[in-house]
Amino acid sequence: MEKHKDVVQKVIDYIETNLEEELDLDHIAEKAGYSKFYLNRIFTEYTGITIHKYLQNRRLTVAAERLVKTDKPIIEIAYDAGYDTQQSFSYAFKQVYLYPPKVYRDMGVFLPVQKQISISYAFIFNYYRNTTRIREIAA
Repeated sequence: MEKHKDVVQKVIDYIETNLEEELDLDHIAEKAGYSKFYLNRIFTEYTGITIHKYLQNRRLTVAAERLVKTDKPIIEIAYDAGYDTQQSFSYAFKQVYLYPPKVYRDMGVFLPVQKQISISYAFIFNYYRNTTRIREIAA
């Protein structure tokens, strides 16, 4: 169990270090030395979120911060966040932040949707959530 916790922490650290690089589950799993299915399962168990969703949310959070704190063109921010087009970026951004990037920038307030996960907190939260769910099912 402690080994899995260390692996998940290394995956988080790797993602955080390489947010602007071309990353996908296959690449991350290869670096970690696990199958993508197993790695994703233990990551989700410890964090409550899949690797893909964590990576997407972290990139969108960084993008949101750049929208508010820089004058960088939206298309450049989209490319930095790993999107091939401004349209796909805008769609994903709106799904998470509820506003298109231009409107969000004009509002001028940055609210992080996905901060870097802390394994200790995530594990305690998921443990509590899962034991509560088990108690509800048993009742």
